[in-house]
Amino acid sequence: MANIIRRDPFAIDDLFDDLMRGFLVRPMPMPAEARALGQVKVDVKEDDKSYTVHADLPGVKKEDIHVNIEGNSVSISAEVRRETEQKEGEKLLRSERYYGKVYRSFTLGHDIDEAAAKAKFENGVLDLTLPKKMASATKRLTID
Repeated sequence: MANIIRRDPFAIDDLFDDLMRGFLVRPMPMPAEARALGQVKVDVKEDDKSYTVHADLPGVKKEDIHVNIEGNSVSISAEVRRETEQKEGEKLLRSERYYGKVYRSFTLGHDIDEAAAKAKFENGVLDLTLPKKMASATKRLTID
């Protein structure tokens, strides 16, 4: 949902504040592992009757994956949790945690038959078989 902000075109203070907001704040780089977790790599193949989708979701549990199909739109979302600890004896030297949600949505050329769609998750790869909805035959009416 878009946020609408009302502005006074003659209020210079607001424009200056918006220009300077974040100017002196140093951005924190995101670790490479967190950037890699934030992406869902997808392969989509098509044949005459269906689409086949392979989505890479390494380290994600099956119960944390959600697939939504609406017409010809497919959405894949997953909760990602990663925790690593490095200990030397009883002394904890480093502990890193990453919790987040990854999301990928795309539109296909044909509507999907949701009732016949199948999903399988194995070894970090989500396999979707998405049958195309058969086009309904048009019926010509005779006029009495």
